[in-house]
Amino acid sequence: QGRLVESGGGLVQSGGSLRLSCATSGILFSVYTMSWYRQAPGKQGELVASINSGMNTNYADSVEGRFTICRDNDKNTMYLQMISLKPEETAVYYCRAYRTWDRNEWWGQGTQVTVSS
Repeated sequence: QGRLVESGGGLVQSGGSLRLSCATSGILFSVYTMSWYRQAPGKQGELVASINSGMNTNYADSVEGRFTICRDNDKNTMYLQMISLKPEETAVYYCRAYRTWDRNEWWGQGTQVTVSS
């Protein structure tokens, strides 16, 4: 049974930085594409960034250049470094593990990020 646990969220001022972590267990972490999603109140969820097993990364246009996704396969953990945060990026941030060949996926419970203006 896979388990994903996010941490690192909190309250930060506009322009500030946070580093989110997604610790996993119960899955063969290295073969999964790992992603960060976020959902703000009253808005649809959106993909923020992803990193596949080959370390290829993809970012939403809105975060390109400010957010950095990475993974540590030895620690079975994914990270999201966020800088220059904006109030509109206030949301619950979720991590997702996705295995492409059989569409097996796991989600974390989310971590709240609040950016004050």
